[in-house]
Amino acid sequence: MRQGKSVGVVIPALNEERAIAKVIGEIPAWVDQIVVVDNGSDDATPERARAAGATVVHEPQRGYGAACLRGIATLDDVSIVVFLDGDHSDQPAQMAQLVDPIAAGECQFVLGARRGDGVHAGALTPQQRFGNWLACRLMRLLWRTEYTDLGPFRAISSDALKSLAMADRNYGWTIEMQIKAVLAGLATREVAVGYRQRIGTSKISGTLKGTVMAGIKIIWTIARFAFAYGPRFTRPVRARPNQ
Repeated sequence: MRQGKSVGVVIPALNEERAIAKVIGEIPAWVDQIVVVDNGSDDATPERARAAGATVVHEPQRGYGAACLRGIATLDDVSIVVFLDGDHSDQPAQMAQLVDPIAAGECQFVLGARRGDGVHAGALTPQQRFGNWLACRLMRLLWRTEYTDLGPFRAISSDALKSLAMADRNYGWTIEMQIKAVLAGLATREVAVGYRQRIGTSKISGTLKGTVMAGIKIIWTIARFAFAYGPRFTRPVRARPNQ
């Protein structure tokens, strides 16, 4: 529990046997439930996650969004849901920065933006930086958002998450959530978080195919929502000063 609110964490994982126990070990003790979604690993990821204290479920359909959806369906009736990666790049020790504003009723969705001194050199590849910049620029032009990142480390109230009716099952998951949050008028905040060199090789930015497919899906997702809903000039999403 955190400020009287129950908290559940969802961690999609594919072949993260070297990292997953470290990730789980860094999650604050006040988290009520940790769900690791094994997305078809052929290593010891599930066993090591279970030994570290997580609930482990399996999602046979490959895809980041598919794994997240399985994790959401597995969670108990928690008040706040946190998403983070299983490769040790995110920093679970910073989770309070994302959860506390929601627990205090100040907002419904908090995005961890990877920027500042806490981002290790080389942790974000040039293609990641460019892709984030382009996607955020397009969202700003269409909906006057001020997102600066598509980072996986994020928290959202359970009620707000249900209202978004998330559907993407692969590369478009993160940007679908951010666009839907704007269109739904969710009270949103962006806070700076650190980012480390991941353990192991990325399945997306670490391969040419993954980079290209992710880029295509992200742009397509923006175009789909722009066509369906058109520009909607909402109140900007702003980062808090000095964060």
